[in-house]
Amino acid sequence: MGFTLLIVIIVLALVFDYINGFHDAANSIATVVSTKVLTPFQAVIWAAFFNFLAYWIFSLNVADTVAKTADTMNINLVVILAGVLAAICWNLFTWWFGIPSSSSHTLIGGFAGAAVAHGGLDVINLGVIGKVAAFIVLAPIIGMIMAYFITVIIVNICRYANPSRAEWWFKKLQLVSSALFSLGHGGNDAQKVMGIIAAAIIVYLKDAHLEMSTLDHWLQVGYTVVEGKVKINHIPEWIPIACYTSIAVGTMSGGWKIVKTMGTKITKVTPLEGVAAETAGAITLFMTEHFKIPVSTTHTITGAIIGVGLSKRVSAVRWGITISLMWAWILTIPVSAVLAASLYYILSLFL
Repeated sequence: MGFTLLIVIIVLALVFDYINGFHDAANSIATVVSTKVLTPFQAVIWAAFFNFLAYWIFSLNVADTVAKTADTMNINLVVILAGVLAAICWNLFTWWFGIPSSSSHTLIGGFAGAAVAHGGLDVINLGVIGKVAAFIVLAPIIGMIMAYFITVIIVNICRYANPSRAEWWFKKLQLVSSALFSLGHGGNDAQKVMGIIAAAIIVYLKDAHLEMSTLDHWLQVGYTVVEGKVKINHIPEWIPIACYTSIAVGTMSGGWKIVKTMGTKITKVTPLEGVAAETAGAITLFMTEHFKIPVSTTHTITGAIIGVGLSKRVSAVRWGITISLMWAWILTIPVSAVLAASLYYILSLFL
C-alpha cells in the first residue's frame, strides 16, 4: 500500500505542477500578449521553453525550504496526499473564476494544514510558514517598488527618443524580460513540487524501514537530519526533469482567463512598462530563490504591474480589481490548509 500511495502522490504532484503551469502562465506572458509583442500561442511556447531551461540554472534552495514546511520525520504519506489534493482543488477553483492566486501558497498551505491535522502545531515548521506568509506582503511590494523606479529611470533616459523607434526597441526587449521572468517562474515554482516529491520519498523510506543502499537509483534522495529537521542534499535526476517538463507543458496549455485579468484589468501596459514590470518581477524571483524563500510569481508580477501604473498616476491602477486579488492572496493559505485538513480526516478513514 505504501509504495502505491507514493506513486499516486508523485503523479498528483506532477498534475499539480502542470496545473501550476497553465494557472501561472499569465504571470510571464500577460504583458507580452497585451502589448501584442507575441500572439498568445507564441507567448506560451516562449514561456514554456524558459520554464524548462530553469532546470540548468537553479539549485535546490526552494525545494529544500518547501520540504521543511512539515517535520518529515513525523508525518505519513496521507498527509502529503491530502496536501497535494487540496492544492489541486484550490488551484482549479481559482483558475475557473480567473483569479490569479498563488500556486505556491496553495501547496504550502495544503501541506501545513494536513500536517497539523495529523500531529498538531508541533509537526509544522512555523519559521518556514512565517517567512512564506511575510512574503505574501513583501513580494508584491518589492516588485512594485522596483518596477516603479525602473519605469521612472527608463522614461527619463528615453525622454528624447523617437517614440515609434523606442516602442520598437521595447517590444524586442520585452522578449528578454519575459524570458527572464519565465526562468524565475520555472526555477521557483517547479522546485516546490520537487520538494513535495522528495519529502514523500523520504517519508516512504522511513515508514517502510528501507536502507538507502538497497534502493534503486530513482528513490535515492540524499538528505541529512539536523536537529530533527530534514535537509535535502541531492535528488534523483528524474525529479527535476519531470517537474520542469510538467510546468512547461502546463504553460503551453495557456491560462487565458487569468491572462485577461493580469494583462488588461489591473492597468493598461505599454511595451516600455511591460519591460519594467517583467524585469522587476524577474529580479525579485532570482533574489528570493537565492535566499531560499518560496514566493508567489503571481504576487510578484501583480505588484510590478501596479508599480508601473503608479509611475503614471495613482488613478491609473484599477484598485477595485487589485483589492479583490489581495483578498484571494490572503485567503489562499488558510483555505488550502482547512481543505487539506478535512481531506486528511476523510482519507485517514480509508488509508
